[in-house]
Amino acid sequence: MELRPVDELLWEVAAGGRTDLRVPARVFADAELLADIRDDDSLVQLQNVATLPGIVDAALAMPDIHAGYGFPVGAVAATALPHGVVSPGGVGYDINCGVRLLVLPVDASELGRRRERLVDELFRRVPTGAGRSDGLRLGGHELDRVLRDGPRALVEQHGIGTEADVRHTESEGRLPGADPARLSDRARARGEGQLGTVGSGNHFVELQRVERIADPAAARAFGLREGAVTVMIHSGSRGLGHQVCTDHVRAMDAALGRHGIRLPDRQLSCAPADSPEGEAYLAAMAAAANFAWSNRHAMAHEVREAVRRVLGDAAAADTLQVYDVAHNVAKAERHGGRDLLVHRKGATRAFPPGHPELPADHAAAGQAIFIPGSMGTRSHVLAGRPGAMARSFGTVCHGAGRRMSRTRARKAIDGAELRRRLEADGIVVRAASNRGLAEEAPFAYKDVDRVVGVVERAGLAACVAVLRPIGVVKG
Repeated sequence: MELRPVDELLWEVAAGGRTDLRVPARVFADAELLADIRDDDSLVQLQNVATLPGIVDAALAMPDIHAGYGFPVGAVAATALPHGVVSPGGVGYDINCGVRLLVLPVDASELGRRRERLVDELFRRVPTGAGRSDGLRLGGHELDRVLRDGPRALVEQHGIGTEADVRHTESEGRLPGADPARLSDRARARGEGQLGTVGSGNHFVELQRVERIADPAAARAFGLREGAVTVMIHSGSRGLGHQVCTDHVRAMDAALGRHGIRLPDRQLSCAPADSPEGEAYLAAMAAAANFAWSNRHAMAHEVREAVRRVLGDAAAADTLQVYDVAHNVAKAERHGGRDLLVHRKGATRAFPPGHPELPADHAAAGQAIFIPGSMGTRSHVLAGRPGAMARSFGTVCHGAGRRMSRTRARKAIDGAELRRRLEADGIVVRAASNRGLAEEAPFAYKDVDRVVGVVERAGLAACVAVLRPIGVVKG
């Protein structure tokens, strides 16, 4: 693919004779990251996104871009409301996969031998692995309340978590317009027992220490200090969200002809946001997003219970939530005086200081953003900056981004050997399987420091703190 520089860190994919692009396709990257993706299907997928009806300005990709279903992972696309399309492929199968960060009132140096006990307790309390459904079981009206209202339902009905947790969650853990009736029986059944479970793939619960503070004022606002122990949770809507995507891709695919939509790839199946198919998907997607926030909320409760068991009641009571951010969702937002539907697939919201949707105690710092590294490498806490609103619909990357398939990773290293290497580096590892561990080997991912460096230099976000893993629980 021919790439033309827009500026030092933004590149435009040359049309190459294509006449179906409605807007340019552009990617934030530096020269080294471009070398990883130049011949990747992700750039063709990004151009395909640029053909969607109602898309505005540009189809954008973050420096962690890699090929996905329809949309590449790391893509951002905004369509004009009310008639622009919504595409389930622009959200992904794991609706509202996202990251929650907790900070403990102890320093890593204080843990000593209790570090391994704490990782063991996390592994015992938080179910991991594909298909696991031994989490919190809710049915009927109780599940409907979670689907409509998100984690606040768990606080009010079950005493799980706190109101402060809800306030420190993107959109307070609730997308409006959620309608549990829009979920199929199969979607509800797949979600049964999965609240409070990690799942598999790249999902994890990671014990970390704050290695470095880059912005002391923002770190204070977020409750972070050098040496502090943190717990990062990465998971989504599990089988429920996967089924929602499956159901609505099928429905939209059947309706393409009726809406007069022609696509270069059927994986981009979509419908006008104000059509029956679009409204049905948005209502179901919102319910799945609320379920995902509730899932991470329930896991955070189990983290506190693990802290209580190992470090005591006072430490559990003072384990505070920094924030929770989604990175697979479509949200109605206002940008540049326009009402837009912003698809973020493997991309994280990044609102700047003073934005009205931020918690009051974060307003001066900007929105907290969490960029996990690959297993065994650093993760970053960032804060949104005004440049993101001007350049990327208030969006940054969501992680390091894969550079190697899971199959290739398994062929490159045995899971048991990877476990030995990680533990030799001082990282306590607990995993549901060695196979799953090998798939998430650090070398299968891009350099997270370089990825984060691009969004910083592009003015989209600023580094607040750097976190180093000291224990990991993998699905």
